[in-house]
Amino acid sequence: MYGTTHTRRTAGTVAALAGLLFAALPAQAAHAATTPANPGFESGSTGWSTYSAGGQSAASFTEAGGHAGSTRLSHWSASAYKVETYQYLSGLTDGTYTLSAWVRSGGGQKSAYLALRNCGGAEQRTDLPPTANGAWIRLVTSVKVTGGACTISLNSDAHAGEWANFDDITFTQGTTGLSVRGGDLSTLPKNEAHGATYRNASGTAGDAMTILKNSGMNYVRLKVWVNPADGYNNKTRVLAMAKRAKALGMKTLIDFHYSDAWADPGKQIKPAAWAGHSYSQLRTDVYNHTYDVLNALKAQGTTADMVQIGNETNAGMLWPEGSTDNWSQLAGLLTSGADAAKAVSSGTKVALHLAKGGDNAGTRWWFDNAVSRGVPFDVIALSYYGYWHGSLSELQTNLDDTASRYGKPVLVAETAYAHTLADDDGLENNVATAAQLVAGYPATPAGQAANLRDVMNVVEAVPNGRGLGAVYWEPAWTAVTGSGWDPADPSSGNAWENQAVFDYDGKLLPAATWFNHR
Repeated sequence: MYGTTHTRRTAGTVAALAGLLFAALPAQAAHAATTPANPGFESGSTGWSTYSAGGQSAASFTEAGGHAGSTRLSHWSASAYKVETYQYLSGLTDGTYTLSAWVRSGGGQKSAYLALRNCGGAEQRTDLPPTANGAWIRLVTSVKVTGGACTISLNSDAHAGEWANFDDITFTQGTTGLSVRGGDLSTLPKNEAHGATYRNASGTAGDAMTILKNSGMNYVRLKVWVNPADGYNNKTRVLAMAKRAKALGMKTLIDFHYSDAWADPGKQIKPAAWAGHSYSQLRTDVYNHTYDVLNALKAQGTTADMVQIGNETNAGMLWPEGSTDNWSQLAGLLTSGADAAKAVSSGTKVALHLAKGGDNAGTRWWFDNAVSRGVPFDVIALSYYGYWHGSLSELQTNLDDTASRYGKPVLVAETAYAHTLADDDGLENNVATAAQLVAGYPATPAGQAANLRDVMNVVEAVPNGRGLGAVYWEPAWTAVTGSGWDPADPSSGNAWENQAVFDYDGKLLPAATWFNHR
């Protein structure tokens, strides 16, 4: 993209401090069963108990306006409050269980979250996001039960007037989590060559990829250009970066742009070497280029784990021949790339990628066309930037529907958020004003971290385990002279440095902790 912990912390400082509020609960209430009673709150608070260290139990109550039924649980008070609504389950068969709930929140709380605790191990939790326009969002969290008992816990630690809603609770066997917790590090080599330095959260200097890996990142996304003017993001550079990633035990996602520079919804320009080629020749070009790069990766012992055939191909690729105005030809080009990837390694997952995170109608239209023409793929990949691609509830609707409709796993292949609105290199940033921000997420290190956390939570909640994860776009692209956006212009700047997960002194920001999402 350019130019155009997980929520459940386990043991650790944050969880430990947050957990002090409810550390001294009274004896558990009497409901003891293997499934929650009154999960939709249609019988008021029956089956649920309330605890508040400050005597603020009245801040937990039921009222009209449920998600599916007529009633919901609400947390609210005209004064600051801390409250937990909980239910104790016993007689469980030991194993892994998942809590699911539909939630809404006005945001701003010190904390608001779902939790599973007293289950025989570390508490597991998922934070509530601020929700736009009263939309409900489904969240999940899972825990390994040992000892046959577990407590479902709904929590708020809030300032006066702040609110949260909960409804339609389920507790079933099964687990959740994200297998892809990635970052696009395509620009890292150029940044390093021009003097960029990086430090971990403690301030110790080190290799950026290693710092991110130690934070929990497990996938590296690398874009491929055919013949870029600056010599970066080409086959040679991608091979070197893949070696670095694999040496650290990380997987790779290779992102073919089929261009000499940026390919995105607004431009899909053919490489200069292919400029005069016919459609038939372009199909051969795509196959040969894809095979060449992926086979070279395989030959050096770094076989790609996943590959994108095109980048943000909303309107196609290799214009005009591969435009969505001519779907049969676009399908042929996509198929050529997918076939080449599988010819190198049948185990490499093929992803098709759109910049339509919250656009369900647009995503359906595109993939219906691809499927009807037999384009092979394994993964549906979507860019999602909250500034441009809709609300979290719209992202959830699209991910859930797309995964179900096509029976494929889904991946947020690009996401990011600003940690500041300040500029570090003189080029106006892509996100530069408060008006561009998403409500509930300030342009601060904490706001950036919360945004990444909440995107990951939505992906994790995709039913049937089909939410693969998320890839943060260019977390290490800090501002350094010479490492600008235009490969043909060494003086070009960076319009993205305020969305990196390293600050303007090169120090790792809190958002990186969410790469350790379970």
